[in-house]
Amino acid sequence: MTKILTTILVIFILFIVLIALYLISLYNRLVGLRQMVKNAWSQIDVQLKRRHDLIPNLVETVKGYAAHERGVLEAVIEARSKATRATLPADVIKAEGELSGALARLLAVVEAYPNLKADRNFLALQEELTSTENRVAFARQAYNDAVLQLNTAIQKFPAVLFAGLLGFSTEPFFEAPADEKEPPKVKF
Repeated sequence: MTKILTTILVIFILFIVLIALYLISLYNRLVGLRQMVKNAWSQIDVQLKRRHDLIPNLVETVKGYAAHERGVLEAVIEARSKATRATLPADVIKAEGELSGALARLLAVVEAYPNLKADRNFLALQEELTSTENRVAFARQAYNDAVLQLNTAIQKFPAVLFAGLLGFSTEPFFEAPADEKEPPKVKF
């Protein structure tokens, strides 16, 4: 009888040790994935800061040529202000979508000013902004890849049973704003 109890006790202890090892492994994996998401987000943040720093120079350059386009310029300035104040990922995603739309409207206004389009300062700023937009897009993709890995790990069985208890939750994807999802209309 004591041999049976001893065997049951050993099996129970092994079971508890295996669960503990699994939870330690799961926790460490999720911590690593969460850190990847934070790193990817900080890369977006760096590129957005660069973008935010370029916008005032771009607006000032356009102001000299397109003074009567005040509403478009104010919309860009306001959208930039919202974007720099946003702190939570969901708020940043929304604010950056608004800023992208405002910048698109500003660049559409530029088309009406041939002298502005030929201005060296403007061309340099436009090239910097284009380069920055490409960097932002790359950083967004890296962030979404990291979020995909974390969210998938959290939602898989049996991790889904323990992730919440260990303090992990899914992160939002950085999605394109609704107005950027439609292809641009080209008119000749």
